Amino acid sequence: MRNFIVVFLRFFILLCLSLGVALPVHARQDPGLPTISIGELPEEARHTILLIRTGGPFPYPKDGVVFGNYEGVLPKQKRGYYHEFTVKTPGVRNRGARRIITGGEVRAPSEFYYTEDHYQSFKRVKE
Repeated sequence: MRNFIVVFLRFFILLCLSLGVALPVHARQDPGLPTISIGELPEEARHTILLIRTGGPFPYPKDGVVFGNYEGVLPKQKRGYYHEFTVKTPGVRNRGARRIITGGEVRAPSEFYYTEDHYQSFKRVKE
């Protein structure tokens, strides 16, 4: 009986480890980020999401560049997974602090994040 338990535990541990490796990184991590619905976003952020979904044109040359997630606030992903887009800020002459960060395919993102404080905090956008 003891031998059976040892074999079963080894099998169970191997199964758990293999499932952990097989799951996508974002499925294994829960960053505990707050969420926001599209309707709650500022009008300019909703417009940026519309531009992303339709493929542009984008008003800023840096829109669509790879976002490195160097702050580590978003779930860890391989380089190139995240891209950033500027959200216009009324009354500001430069790009301002607001951004939409997309995750997944550039042309068909699977997730959106909003930051209004230049990457210090994020909210996951609920569709």
